Amino acid sequence: MGMTMTQKILAAHAGLDSVEEGQLIEAKLDMVLGNDVTSPVAINEMNKSGKNTVFDNTKISLVMDHFTPNKDIQSAENCKQVREFAKAHGILHYYDVGDMGIEHALLPEKGIVTCGDCVIGADSHTCTYGALGAFSTGVGSTDMAAGMISGKAWFKVPGAIKVVVTGEKAPYISGKDVILHIIGILGVDGALYKSLEFTGSGIKNLSMDDRLCISNMAIECGAKNGIFPVDSVTLEYVKGRSLREYKIFEADADADYEREITVDLSTLRPTVAFPHLPENTKTIDEVPEIRIDQVVIGSCTNGRMEDMRTAAAILKGRKVAKGVRVIVIPATQKIYLDCIKEGLTEIFIEAGAVVSTPTCGPCLGGHMGILAKGEKAVSTSNRNFVGRMGHTESEIYLASPAVAAASAVAGYIADPASIQEVAYES
Repeated sequence: MGMTMTQKILAAHAGLDSVEEGQLIEAKLDMVLGNDVTSPVAINEMNKSGKNTVFDNTKISLVMDHFTPNKDIQSAENCKQVREFAKAHGILHYYDVGDMGIEHALLPEKGIVTCGDCVIGADSHTCTYGALGAFSTGVGSTDMAAGMISGKAWFKVPGAIKVVVTGEKAPYISGKDVILHIIGILGVDGALYKSLEFTGSGIKNLSMDDRLCISNMAIECGAKNGIFPVDSVTLEYVKGRSLREYKIFEADADADYEREITVDLSTLRPTVAFPHLPENTKTIDEVPEIRIDQVVIGSCTNGRMEDMRTAAAILKGRKVAKGVRVIVIPATQKIYLDCIKEGLTEIFIEAGAVVSTPTCGPCLGGHMGILAKGEKAVSTSNRNFVGRMGHTESEIYLASPAVAAASAVAGYIADPASIQEVAYES
């Protein structure tokens, strides 16, 4: 029996000719990631172990993004601890205010992760890097500590679900709609400890930003990781960007898959996940008129340049509906600067939105947009659990940047295709 793409990467990093589902292996790591929430716990565990050296100061990334710029004393203390650790160990990839971004947008952008890598991160959305043809997955802070010390991690080799992508994207369809559609099919635990392996003729019609978004949310259906084949789109992205030599892995023709699902891009409709789980999906045609209080466009899922351009195209020349707060958060400093250079920032501000420095902020109920009791928000982030963005009696509707921007103008969850007919309430 052949191996999946994920299994081949794990076998190579474990120094084995082959692996099979359920096998326990120890694999070498190309990158260990932590942020300002999870890194302090890992550092404390490392100190408890009595180990005071890291395996490789070039293969650890510490990104201050969740509560930064620091919102309170505790977050300031956390960042200070990580900052001092990074300095003491000469961590090459340390990113703080002014030279940072949301971790899962920043690492691909800077070429810190690349094709064929084996990556762990003390953040559940570390699976993002599967978009580059890497195996990447979230772990706990204790595993992060062990990874920083040894450069290795234990894994149980996952089985796989094949996702066959066909067709070309319909208007206003993006990677967010693709992954919400898939989660709607599988449910939040339908791919538990499986690898989502994407393939098919439609892959070429998904941009790298689409793929990063899709891989990012693989965890939302329980997957261990989500991974795309390395093609011309991938190679163009890593060209001149990757800091290391990359390696391309391909699934065997006779690889075993537990299940196969097909996604036809041409038939997808803009999709919204209703409270309080990402699996509660409805197409925009099924959504009743739901008045909203806030729109957030950003996060490690949808704060990239294509997302900013999509939102700006809808908001240009229009105004945010009265009573709606709109927060736009570019995911990295580079994206922030590019928004300024392209005039997108001006469009956002003239429409009545605020533009924030890169931060995870409201996505995890951190800061920069907390919801009050009874408030409803459309967010381009990846989770809509109870209390995720604030009060436990608030509601979060997950959607694409196109739906989010259209909803900002309409004042309710709206189809971007119908926004031309929406009149701004002055």
